[in-house]
Amino acid sequence: MRKRKVRPHFEDLRVIDAGSKGKAVAKAPDGRIVFISGAVPGDLVSVQTTRKRKGYYEGYVTAIQEASEDRVTPKCIHFGTCGGCKWQNMSYEAQLKFKQKEVVENLLRIGKLDLPEIDPILPAPQPFYYRNKMEFSFSNNRWLQPEELEEGYPAGSRNALGLHIPGMWDKILDLKECHLMADPVNQIRLAIREYADANGLSFFDPRKQEGLLRTLMIRSTSSGSLMIVLQLFEEDQAGRELLLDYLLDTFPQISSLYYTVNQKKNDTIYDQELIRYAGASCIYETMEGLQFQITPKSFYQTNSEQAYQLYRKVREFAGLSGTELVYDLYTGLGTIAQFVAREAGKVVGIEAVPEAVEAARENAKVNNIGNVSFYSGDMKDLFSREFLAEHGHPEVLITDPPRDGMHKDVIERILEITPSRIVYVSCNSATQARDLALMKDVYEVVRVQPVDMFPQTHHVENIVLLRRRNNP
Repeated sequence: MRKRKVRPHFEDLRVIDAGSKGKAVAKAPDGRIVFISGAVPGDLVSVQTTRKRKGYYEGYVTAIQEASEDRVTPKCIHFGTCGGCKWQNMSYEAQLKFKQKEVVENLLRIGKLDLPEIDPILPAPQPFYYRNKMEFSFSNNRWLQPEELEEGYPAGSRNALGLHIPGMWDKILDLKECHLMADPVNQIRLAIREYADANGLSFFDPRKQEGLLRTLMIRSTSSGSLMIVLQLFEEDQAGRELLLDYLLDTFPQISSLYYTVNQKKNDTIYDQELIRYAGASCIYETMEGLQFQITPKSFYQTNSEQAYQLYRKVREFAGLSGTELVYDLYTGLGTIAQFVAREAGKVVGIEAVPEAVEAARENAKVNNIGNVSFYSGDMKDLFSREFLAEHGHPEVLITDPPRDGMHKDVIERILEITPSRIVYVSCNSATQARDLALMKDVYEVVRVQPVDMFPQTHHVENIVLLRRRNNP
């Protein structure tokens, strides 16, 4: 029989910092770093380690000897099990401090950049109920809490509708509440689960790849419009129609209702045909009189209030006078492109997702904006010398890439055309710093503005203004 490995247990560790992926940081007696789940900087804690590596341990809090002054009582009953709000036990003021610290450290350590004085992070006006989109998963084998396991496997339904347990693709926490998105989202989710259980609709089994109900997406707008997208694994017309009609009868505020049948191995819907069952084909978000069409496949910032503040800062950093040619890379629905268009000569938006480009063009028509144009294609391929020759070399470039940052070919092209100013928006300051390091011989960092788009989590958005060196 294999001997069970005993993991070290540490007493009286002082938590000294916030680390990556929402974990806290302490130092073990042997000098190794300890990454801790459930701790807050300033805590004095006992820690059970779960992993040991050459330079660090990972572990979780077993006892708090002395609570940090930044520790608060979590709002949600699922805190500690659900991985969605890892900083809910930390005061919002402390969250902002550590987010700004992370941005600065990444720019200095990874980018090795000369930085100006950093603008104070823009806090979110609503630390809870700020999201406009949530995606939940169905499972026929819900995650069991330790106390349930101690009492033996519970009888009755094991169905769940909720969020994935961190790091576990097939384990779903059955949510009783969630404080990230305003009601009626909780009521809708709970009603669907109760109705499906009562009417014998099968929940998805990700291991066996069977079952009817697979995922649920809910989107909302500031005006109260609601879009529901129900993803099924099997086709059951009678069961599907019963559930969708029940939703429409119970929640008349639903503006748009879609479904799809997806039998792939993954849950992504971007390559699936979505069928509109009832209501409008899209919902609309409004900013400064501009309307933005949101479809089921659209990318839109998940915090509408902070998105407005973010776009205002981007426009400010761009410093437009009304004549410039502006490129907006990774334009999505064209929100930033249209937001800055009134102060530019012309804006060219580039985006990989064809449906997003179609929506961007439609948005521009609705908003009566004639000085924008949008093009679809893989960024590293479309953003070429030929494209630039046809559409012109930009004086200002705005880029808002995904978490992985920009492809090196895109950076090389930017360095070839050297626009006067670059506004780089990022949801990952580490990859942003990596990209900026490749451009620092040509560009200097003029301003840095962190923006908190995701309270209660460790994620932070960041805007950097670059100016070409020796710019006339």
